[in-house]
Amino acid sequence: MRTNEISFRIRYSETDQMGVVYHGNYAQYLELARVEWLRSLGISYKSMEEGGIMLPVISLSIKYLKPALYDDLITVKVILTKKPAVRIEFDYEILNEAGDLLATANTVLVFMDMKRKRPTKCPQILLDKLKY
Repeated sequence: MRTNEISFRIRYSETDQMGVVYHGNYAQYLELARVEWLRSLGISYKSMEEGGIMLPVISLSIKYLKPALYDDLITVKVILTKKPAVRIEFDYEILNEAGDLLATANTVLVFMDMKRKRPTKCPQILLDKLKY
């Protein structure tokens, strides 16, 4: 499974006085989508960390097209762009309930050995789940 979607409602605390989602919250939405993508494969991020691997973000870009508003039901679609190696890259689409594209985004993360504090290869368990 190389794509996954998660839907949720925008909370009041995520918006400004105009009821528009504050731009900085989008990074959290992308993280939520990535963690759930991993979980959909039967792997939790927590278990990866317990196994000594963390995934820091090394690149993030977001293109805002339309505002997300308070109480909107939004869907974040996450797409794995290519076979992970030392890095893993995702594209995203954020849509509202009407299907309007609100934002597109891209993140690059690196698999990091927590003990050595050095980049490392993608865990084989993840490659096996992706059928690479």
